[in-house]
Amino acid sequence: MPHIDPERLALFAMGEPGATPEESEHLGDCDVCVDDLAALRHVAIAGRASFDVGDLEAPPESVWNRIADELALGTMEPEPEQAAAAPAVAVVDAAAPRRRALTRIWALAASFVLVAGVGLGVWAVTQRVSLTEIAEATLAPFPDHASAEGTAIVEERPDGTFVVRVELSADAAPDTFREVWLITADASALVSLGVLDGTEKTFAIPAGVDLNDYVLVDVSQEPVDGDPNHSGDSIVRGELTFL
Repeated sequence: MPHIDPERLALFAMGEPGATPEESEHLGDCDVCVDDLAALRHVAIAGRASFDVGDLEAPPESVWNRIADELALGTMEPEPEQAAAAPAVAVVDAAAPRRRALTRIWALAASFVLVAGVGLGVWAVTQRVSLTEIAEATLAPFPDHASAEGTAIVEERPDGTFVVRVELSADAAPDTFREVWLITADASALVSLGVLDGTEKTFAIPAGVDLNDYVLVDVSQEPVDGDPNHSGDSIVRGELTFL
C-alpha cells in the first residue's frame, strides 16, 4: 500500500486508536512512516508534558496571531494568480504532497508546544507574583560549620497558607543529610519541615504552626540512622524578622 496519510499518522501519535490491519502491516515494513510517526509522537509527548503542572493561564490571543503569521498557517494554498504564473515542470515529485502535509502538521504541532510553553511561563510568573513575603532571616553558622551561610524567606500564598524558602551554602559531609526545622524562641518545641536536597528548597509550613512562636529557622546535619529527632548538630540558624 502507499505511505500512510500524514494526518492519520498524527492521530496515531496522539494516541487515537483505529489503525486498520493494512496500516498496522505497513508500519511494520515502512521505515519512512515509522520515522514520521516516531517524530510526531515526540512532539505529542512534549506537548502533554507541558500540562503536568495543572491549569495554565491562557496566553494572549496576540501570541497565537504571531505564531500563525510566522508559520503562514493562514496562507497554505497559493493564490490563484501565483498558480497561474507558475511554470510547468516535466518531472513530478511524488513525495511533495506528503512533505507539504507533514510540514503543516509539524507547524501545527510546534505551535501547540510553543503556546503550551508560553502558558507554562505565564503560570510560573503568576505563581511567583501571587506570593507575598512576610518574614526573612539570615542563617548564621554554628562553630562546627564556620564557613556555612544561608537565608530563609517566609511567603504567604493567596489561600492564606505559608511556605519558607531556604537557601544554604555549606560543605557536605558523607553519610549525612540536611533537615530544616522551625523552633520556638526558647527552644522548647520544634517541628521538622523536611530534607533540604541541594542548596535551595521551598517547604510548606504545616497548618497550626504559629510563626509568632516558631521564630527560629534551623538547618541541621543528620546522620542516616533512622532517628527522626534533631541530631543536635545545627549547621545554621536564624530568627525571623517580620516585614
